[in-house]
Amino acid sequence: MQNISPLLVVMLLLCLCSCITEDKADLVITNGNIYTVSIDKPTAKALAIKDGKILKIGEEVDMVSLIGEKTKTIDAKGKFVMPGMIEGHGHFSGMGKSLVNINLLNTKSWEDVIERVAAKAKTLEKGEWIEGRGWHQEKWDSIPLQNVHGYPFHDKLSELTKDNPIILKHASGHSLFANKAAMDVSGVTIETNNPAGGEIVRDNDGYALGVFEERAMQLIQNSYNDYLDGIPEEKKYALWLEGIEKAQEKCLANGITSFQDAGSTFKEIEYYKALADERKLDIRLWAMVRHRYEDMKGKLSQFPIIDRGDGFFTVRAIKSEIDGALGAFGAWLLKPYDDKPGFEGQNTTPITEVSGIAKLAKEHNLQLCVHGIGDRANRLILDLFDEHMPEKGYEKGSRWRVEHAQHLNPSDISRFNELGAIASMQAIHCTSDSPFVEKRLGHERSKEGAYAWRSLIDSGARLANGTDVPVEDISPIDCIYAAVTRKRKDNGFEFYTEQKMTRAEAIKSYTLDNAFAAFEEKQKGSLEIGKLADIVILSNDLLSCTDDEILDTKVLYTIVDGKIKYQSAQ
Repeated sequence: MQNISPLLVVMLLLCLCSCITEDKADLVITNGNIYTVSIDKPTAKALAIKDGKILKIGEEVDMVSLIGEKTKTIDAKGKFVMPGMIEGHGHFSGMGKSLVNINLLNTKSWEDVIERVAAKAKTLEKGEWIEGRGWHQEKWDSIPLQNVHGYPFHDKLSELTKDNPIILKHASGHSLFANKAAMDVSGVTIETNNPAGGEIVRDNDGYALGVFEERAMQLIQNSYNDYLDGIPEEKKYALWLEGIEKAQEKCLANGITSFQDAGSTFKEIEYYKALADERKLDIRLWAMVRHRYEDMKGKLSQFPIIDRGDGFFTVRAIKSEIDGALGAFGAWLLKPYDDKPGFEGQNTTPITEVSGIAKLAKEHNLQLCVHGIGDRANRLILDLFDEHMPEKGYEKGSRWRVEHAQHLNPSDISRFNELGAIASMQAIHCTSDSPFVEKRLGHERSKEGAYAWRSLIDSGARLANGTDVPVEDISPIDCIYAAVTRKRKDNGFEFYTEQKMTRAEAIKSYTLDNAFAAFEEKQKGSLEIGKLADIVILSNDLLSCTDDEILDTKVLYTIVDGKIKYQSAQ
């Protein structure tokens, strides 16, 4: 001992002190009703976080030694602590747009739409376009007497907005409403033919109502895009960024810590990369590339992008589609619609195009995510997966995804598990669409294959959950309520409740299952040592509270990467 130098002793003491400091947590949550969504340790009372990851989870006594002078603490006061919510399918920039432009999601009538849009027109210069989204004719309290399939005519709106072209997207995003000014700018006349995969809705005399379904939307969208091209790039980016910032705030206030974006352009991906690099993303964003085959061919060498910006931005999938939406008569069915005899819906993207995109996904080791609503569309997607999927099965497979998988032929349900395909569904669509589903499909198809969560889960299929925002509000709580009740919250209408999920299944579908659907189950989705410290604290216990109390549940804290990103004012 006499040969040990004083300098070495000092160094050893400093090292010891350093080790002691490093063992202290950055944040400790105590007095919690913690549900981990982990089979090994489903419940706990406290947890500790360090460097953005879970350091320890267990009882109060286990955390005492981890609390130092710089450790922040949260007394959960017995409230429900669970993994941060993962939005399994939404449109992030579209959500941002809806928060900046006219949001028509909660309109109750055509008159309500007209009033909001006409008021906006009064604030604009002549020639400026008006953009909005969210209307749904099947969800209004009343329909104008003059209508076609529930769609109103444009005349009254056009009279009030003569100087401003209008583009109003349907809530589903699969049809739009245009006024006369927009149709004139776009050159739409009585002679304009329906494009392949779309329809200009007309009355029996050939008069265009102003509604453009599926691929016909492009007739108006092209003119709107030309208008946007005239806006300086810096102004367009500023508007986009304003929407993104509002979208992040909205997500955090709803307990969402990760968001799976169902379709970003190359330009948007560059924007997101920059935000991630500058550490300006407050939630973790996982995106699908969305372009035509020809636009992606030879341009995917940079993908996949995994955990850019310290785990805040990933691109590892390609998005395509085969059909449209049920509400806009765009879902592609095996048999005709009950309320539109002889019509089986729309094939919006040729199968050969989707097959080409599947080959690109396989070539670049990307997941393929294909939009499918109708039973014919879903069958063809599963056929395509069977042909092109590199590896089948869930654990080591490719985990290609059917986005929505809403209406299935019963004979196709078992194929999800057989292939290892993810049924990426949105529980809120079931209760939101329930007023018109049986009108479209009839009793038998609605009962056996509409939003068939129970049948899929029992067959071994892996589900993901989400809201499809801005198609629906970004509310995991409403979505979980829909999953466990299949009941509308406004009037109590129930839709084939034998297909509902259990409480545990619903929570898992919004956490660990969504992580699994993105190849991220080892990083997030459950509260386990070493996993990311993405956590939400709720006012009610989602496992044991009453159904009505689910809807009353408030987000108290949202924690991302071990940092408090949202705290309720209550």
